[in-house]
Amino acid sequence: MASIAGAVARIKQDALGALGEGVVEGVCAEFGHVWRDRELDPATTAALFVQQVLNGNVPCSEVRHLAGRCFTPSAYCQARARLPLAVVQSLLTRVCDAALAATRRATHLWLGRHRVFHIDGSTFSMPDTPELRKAFGLPSGPKPGCGFPTAHLLVLFHAGTGLLLDAWASPLHTGDIAQVAEAHAHLEPGDVLIGDDTFSTYAHLAMLTRLGLHGLFPVHHRRIVDFTKGRPHTAEGKDAVAGMPRSRWVKSLGKEDQLVEYFKPQGRPAWMSRADYDALPDSVLVRELRRTVRRPGLGSVTPTMVTTLTDPLAYPVGELLELRLRRWDVETNLRHLKITMNMDVLRCKTERGVRKRSRNWRLRGHAGSGAAAGGPGRASQLRRRPEVDAARPPRRRAARPARQPPPPRPRRAPLQEAPAQAVRPDEQAP
Repeated sequence: MASIAGAVARIKQDALGALGEGVVEGVCAEFGHVWRDRELDPATTAALFVQQVLNGNVPCSEVRHLAGRCFTPSAYCQARARLPLAVVQSLLTRVCDAALAATRRATHLWLGRHRVFHIDGSTFSMPDTPELRKAFGLPSGPKPGCGFPTAHLLVLFHAGTGLLLDAWASPLHTGDIAQVAEAHAHLEPGDVLIGDDTFSTYAHLAMLTRLGLHGLFPVHHRRIVDFTKGRPHTAEGKDAVAGMPRSRWVKSLGKEDQLVEYFKPQGRPAWMSRADYDALPDSVLVRELRRTVRRPGLGSVTPTMVTTLTDPLAYPVGELLELRLRRWDVETNLRHLKITMNMDVLRCKTERGVRKRSRNWRLRGHAGSGAAAGGPGRASQLRRRPEVDAARPPRRRAARPARQPPPPRPRRAPLQEAPAQAVRPDEQAP
């Protein structure tokens, strides 16, 4: 089983991986970046930047010790600042394109025909500077002057390989759904997107259908689900009747499995433009289903799901349920990257530095998914597999040698009466 730690160790030996010095210099020339032939040229700076992140996001003063070279921390900071953000983004695109081939392999396709992707949101913090407070904002909980700037992070992982396709850093109070259109740009028709109930709104489901994509999400917490055949429904908007579902029942596909029609709400979501919202259809046909899963020792869970995969023969309930339960793999992958690379707290003090560091994080995430399999161009699952854990015998501690009983203590000799002492004549009592 591959591991993040093993992948990171292999990347440290070759920081740029498939990107050689000539490729980095070619990208710099493409964007008009001019540099002098010095110790910290663009290729060396990019490699050191990667090494800095892989070694736990160490301070700039420690980078020279990692490289075994003689330069000052100030020189490295200046060289890193001179590296254009567009160059880092272009390098990221090249690495991503090289790693995407693994996602199309038959071993990584769901049901042999669909790529599956996980999308989720997270956060990371940074030093307290006026520029970062203005760019990303502060949490609302702490008192004024006590908090640190925090950014919202949206990530897109490939489910089969753990490949990090993209990550978007935005102000803290940005919803996960606000940048979903940028995530769609990485997907192809037929791909399946997995997320939480934030992505199960009508607008997003309609967008997926229009693009030829598919989605599987928990039903939104504000939507009422009723599996009664031929049930009535209420209209959207102000005339809606409380307690009644707003979806129209279409067809029953089995027990707690049905086709329904979601209607277009009157109000436009804030994250969509008026033109994009007007281009959506008036309704969309989706599938709602509910199942109860009993887990030994963990109790039971009853997920209610909505999906655009409406064919019950091509997409059985069991397959959809298993796919839904793997949604937590994105939490594991995200935690691996944040803990392994120490990226939950950044040290950059400028917005440009934070965004450049997030690009570097994505660059290592791309390379890590391929290197985890032991070679370039290969990908491997970086998650724990329950079926493997179930087949693996439980760990047992080595048997300790039996403790030898202590030797018996020698018994004390019985007390004997002391012999009477001789008394001198001058000490005798009168």
